[in-house]
Amino acid sequence: MVQKYDYIICKNCGTTNRVPLVRQGTVRCGKCRTVIPLEGSSNGKPIQVDDGNFQTEVLGARVPVLLDCWAPWCAPCRMVAPTIDQIARKYSGLVKVGKLNTDENPNITSSYGILSIPTLLIFQNGKLVDRMVGMIPRGEIEKRLSRL
Repeated sequence: MVQKYDYIICKNCGTTNRVPLVRQGTVRCGKCRTVIPLEGSSNGKPIQVDDGNFQTEVLGARVPVLLDCWAPWCAPCRMVAPTIDQIARKYSGLVKVGKLNTDENPNITSSYGILSIPTLLIFQNGKLVDRMVGMIPRGEIEKRLSRL
């Protein structure tokens, strides 16, 4: 069996660490021994969230979650997507970043009263703690994440 690895950059010293994909929880940086949490966005990219995995990926997350609620036909949603990708890379392992297609997932969309898109929801410990609607600058998103 061939083992696959993920490469995670230590936020403390910048060292790239090779970690088996099957590993969960936390690891220590090979150079500075700083604890690196493994939960977060996959390879620094947003994860796909849907009605089926919402409970596990968002409400059950041990790290804060930034959830981008969007639709493929929405031009502002497509404009904010690169910002969401940048945040996923920058905060990989510290914040889980997810994307929820509102057209394909009506249960969550209605449960959280999402009437306009893009809507960014921030969850911590399974609770909705912040909501941003519309084109939000990256600095404002990071400011709200830094409160956590």
